[in-house]
Amino acid sequence: MLQQFYPREDYDSAYEIDFKKYYEKGYRGILFDIDNTLVEHGQPATDRARELFRRLEELGFAVCIISNNKDYRVRPFAQEVEAEYVYKAGKPSPRGYLEGMEKMGTRPENTLFVGDQIFTDIWGANRAGIYSILVKQIAKHEEIQIILKRKLEKLVLMGYRRRGSA
Repeated sequence: MLQQFYPREDYDSAYEIDFKKYYEKGYRGILFDIDNTLVEHGQPATDRARELFRRLEELGFAVCIISNNKDYRVRPFAQEVEAEYVYKAGKPSPRGYLEGMEKMGTRPENTLFVGDQIFTDIWGANRAGIYSILVKQIAKHEEIQIILKRKLEKLVLMGYRRRGSA
């Protein structure tokens, strides 16, 4: 029952993922969440984020930001990292993921998703048939509704980790 919320893989940070490995496996597009995945909540693009997106472009990846946030938050970030974007994505609905893949010209079988929340990011990617990668949140200070979801996420992650060691 909880498997629908399990990521396919997890990492400490989006910046530690060996994206070249995924390119060699045939993946061609990457959808990213922004807040607490690439930068702290509400922060602009950092040099580290710009460098990551530059490196991904050099590898041959198409990239797209998908966020439930509004255009005024998502557009400047996407412009800074030179990526396509989808705002008000409606995660965990597959709609935003499908729109992002359309912008990149990819399909679920050759697209990765990287995000920090199970009940929006990972569940939505799984529902869209995309390979989901969970990363640890960058900052611990978050809005109250996200803090409450994080407590539930811990229970799901216990099952995920237990399954991995079985």
